[in-house]
Amino acid sequence: MTALALLDYAAVLVFALTGALVASRQQLDIVGFAFVASLTAVGGGTLRDVFLDRNPVFWIGNPDYILIACAAALLIFFTAHLAESRYRWLTWLDSFALAVAVPAGVAAALQMLQPGPIVVIMGVVTGCFGGLMRDVVCNEVPLVLKQGELYVTAAFAGSLAAVALTALSDDMTLILGTCAALTWGLRAGSIAFGWRLPVYRARPPKS
Repeated sequence: MTALALLDYAAVLVFALTGALVASRQQLDIVGFAFVASLTAVGGGTLRDVFLDRNPVFWIGNPDYILIACAAALLIFFTAHLAESRYRWLTWLDSFALAVAVPAGVAAALQMLQPGPIVVIMGVVTGCFGGLMRDVVCNEVPLVLKQGELYVTAAFAGSLAAVALTALSDDMTLILGTCAALTWGLRAGSIAFGWRLPVYRARPPKS
């Protein structure tokens, strides 16, 4: 199994768990769980493959990804009530999913010999858009857009670090491992310690 396939499997599984947790917060039926979990699991990777013109799209070439997402949905459907705080579980699982999906996007772009800016964009797209679709469909405030939180910033920083390392090393384990660690470190710091970026504040008009 290639590193990219392994990253895709991991991202699909963890993102599917987050999608199912959101479905539980919305009290959907089991089909709704499977739909939201699958959308979350493959949404970012699908956009990545479409943008990169990878044919076939990863989950069409290997439907096992959808089966994994549905299995994750089934698991959460029967166990979500055991969690004391589903939102806290969602937030932390989402941070791990981000840290796996961003390197998956980076790896796909590097595999196709894309230039640095495209590698960074594919890392961000793969990491962020599945969760964004999940939250929009379920009428939740998107984690991606929460005021000042390090989410897209974490994905961007991890992707940028990976591109920078390609100039110094050909070791994909080092490149993707650094990408994952930096992405998760920034996102986890935002959750645990309240790390934030400055946000725009509208100034009152002059009289």
